[in-house]
Amino acid sequence: MKEEFIYYLWENKLLRKDLISTDQEPVEILHSGYRNSNAGPDFLNARIKIGTTVWAGNVEIHVISSDWLLHNHQHDKAFDNVILHIVYQEDKKIFTTENQPIPTVEIKGMFDENIFLRYHDFINSKHWIACEKQVGTVQHFTWLSWLDRLIVEKLEMKIDLLKQLFIDSKSDWEETFYRRLMINLGFKVNDNAFEQLARSIPINLLLRHADKLHEIEALLFGQAGMLEKEFNDRYPNQLRETYSFLAKKYPIKPMNESSWRFMRLRPANFPTIRIAQFASLIHEQGQLFSKIVEVESVDAISDIFRGTASTYWDIHYQFDKQAENRKKQMGDEAVNLLLINSVVQMLFFYGQYIENESLTDKALMILESIEPENNQTIRKYTEFGVQINNALQSQALLFLKSHYCDQKRCIECRVGQILLNQSQTI
Repeated sequence: MKEEFIYYLWENKLLRKDLISTDQEPVEILHSGYRNSNAGPDFLNARIKIGTTVWAGNVEIHVISSDWLLHNHQHDKAFDNVILHIVYQEDKKIFTTENQPIPTVEIKGMFDENIFLRYHDFINSKHWIACEKQVGTVQHFTWLSWLDRLIVEKLEMKIDLLKQLFIDSKSDWEETFYRRLMINLGFKVNDNAFEQLARSIPINLLLRHADKLHEIEALLFGQAGMLEKEFNDRYPNQLRETYSFLAKKYPIKPMNESSWRFMRLRPANFPTIRIAQFASLIHEQGQLFSKIVEVESVDAISDIFRGTASTYWDIHYQFDKQAENRKKQMGDEAVNLLLINSVVQMLFFYGQYIENESLTDKALMILESIEPENNQTIRKYTEFGVQINNALQSQALLFLKSHYCDQKRCIECRVGQILLNQSQTI
């Protein structure tokens, strides 16, 4: 038995109606209260009728009553307003800090044991997800509402990370977005290196040179530590000269070139190409975040990121190494990843920060306009009968897998709750 299972029974009113306290008084649940995610009792503002008296206060839940002592509630006045102690088994009488007895209900035998058996099977399952044999039976409408809730939970979790980035960026929205975007330009392999590059040169400095692409490239490649030697080609040598001049003008120091990874990357994802594309992006668009906030159309937002690297990169992927002639424009897959991991998260954060619901809705609308990811996790869910139509749903599913399924939080999952309440055994 786990406390989480008792929370589930309590929240979903799955206990028998004829509850009785361990002091043999009838107990009627008028309002089960609200789940407390902070310190203090488990459920707040409950209304419970015990005997002939209606009490208003809080409810605490434990597996055995002596857990009250184990958690040191007997010394915490925050628990003096507990009007009911719900336990699977009472092994000890419990009192407040003022030595007042707390009414207790022992729930052993007071709920459908089949629910517990199904729950036990779930949390002990060795399957990829515990409910994979049943998940396809859940109605599509239920999935839609649950995934809508999950995507908001995911974005709110991301906001916690963005808040720190916002603080580090001295509450500058352009700088915050720039740093977030640069991290995502690394596409996991080079995310740390791109973050280091962004921290080494602020966006405001790049924007001062936005009208001169060559100077933006010099600043970025120079700060990336990629201009520390003589080259055979004229173009990188010109960048090197320009960077040398600008590095004397500004208090900037280059990072170590060894931070960058090229191995096992497709040439289109080489950091040299991504840096060149980003330089073009700043040259053509200027202040990116302000423009994203103003633009209404999802297509127009996508077009902002379709920057094409300068002509040198038409026949290069790295300095001094000639390749086939091909324009280096950001592809659909890369643009979509930047929208999902940078634009959507920042718009949602900004919308919540300034209390503008239209911006949070805009963030979700962008996700709904993007095709769902095609990865192993998404393919597995679709094999089990889950229908996915867009990136909002696929992103929510990825969050479901990592934060619920993998952690066996079936009791907190809307789909898991429905399956637990099904009459058939699992």
